[in-house]
Amino acid sequence: MQAVASGLSVVEVAQRTGVSPSSMRRWTRKAAHGCSLDPGHSPGGPRKIGLADEPALRAQVAAHTDATLADHYAQRMGDGHAPVSVATMSRALARLGLALKKRP
Repeated sequence: MQAVASGLSVVEVAQRTGVSPSSMRRWTRKAAHGCSLDPGHSPGGPRKIGLADEPALRAQVAAHTDATLADHYAQRMGDGHAPVSVATMSRALARLGLALKKRP
């Protein structure tokens, strides 16, 4: 933003910094209106399978190495955990780097 204020064009600053020209224009417009340039809050809520659940999930996969995603999902729901979608379960396992059996 200092480079734009010193007289360089938005396109020149964007090329030098690797930031898109549209972002530079948006930031310039926000700065001109006195708005904060701090990043905003990202949408979405907290994870349904959070950090506290990861050790149990790792143990479950280690104990049932031949289980499919559907099997792990059923096991988790059977253990009394809060219901989540199969996609949420898949993302949690992928985040942990756990490979799953693809077919029954």
